Amino acid sequence: MTALPLQITVLLILFARIGAIVMALPLFTEDGLPVQIRLMMAIGLTLGLAGLLDGRVTAPGTDGALIATLVAEIVIGAGIGMLVRIVFSAAATAGSIASMQIGLSSVLVPDALLGGQTPLLAHFLSVAALVGCMAMGVHHLWIRAILHSYDQFPVGTLPSSQHLAGAAILASARATELALSMAAPLLVYATVFNTALGLAARLAPSLQVFFVAQPLNMLLGLALFAVTLGVVLTGFCRAMIAFLHDGLI
Repeated sequence: MTALPLQITVLLILFARIGAIVMALPLFTEDGLPVQIRLMMAIGLTLGLAGLLDGRVTAPGTDGALIATLVAEIVIGAGIGMLVRIVFSAAATAGSIASMQIGLSSVLVPDALLGGQTPLLAHFLSVAALVGCMAMGVHHLWIRAILHSYDQFPVGTLPSSQHLAGAAILASARATELALSMAAPLLVYATVFNTALGLAARLAPSLQVFFVAQPLNMLLGLALFAVTLGVVLTGFCRAMIAFLHDGLI
């Protein structure tokens, strides 16, 4: 490997980290996106950022050192991409909670982003959050995070497992907090509606309250979801921007 031209070796090292980040980001991990397209995006981004990262990458002198550097770059890139992906999963979690509150948790649709099948509102909110992030330019911050990662983790250095585990825990806590805040309107609505439903069942025991109230529950829940959708998506995008500014850029 050391016989490779110097510039090719540098590009290979850059591609190891940038490619791993791209493959882990929410937009590029969809099953519906062909692997060839993802690979071309990673190569194009590597070539585009190579000029900005000039001077930060030095080619190792031996094959063993090159292999160790490539492995370290892949680990760093995958870790950064997974942190963004963990926070982004808050949208799907919030959609699942919302589906459960209004009785749509059994309505499943294929989800190319998360894989398998997910509740309808979870899939809808994931796609809407992705579109919102693109509209607000969050993907530009993802690229900026790639550049900043070379300041935080220079080429040839591998972060400790304690540091990676701490970052994953913080990202998971942020995602849980964000998901609950996004689903908060429907959680409050479900509490009020189910309380009223319980009182109605006590006042009229012979009435099949569930079958009478379920269509109304879905109608009111979807109406509330539609009314609060704009605020929820804006809050999600701002939370994603704040997360990137706090830890990655």
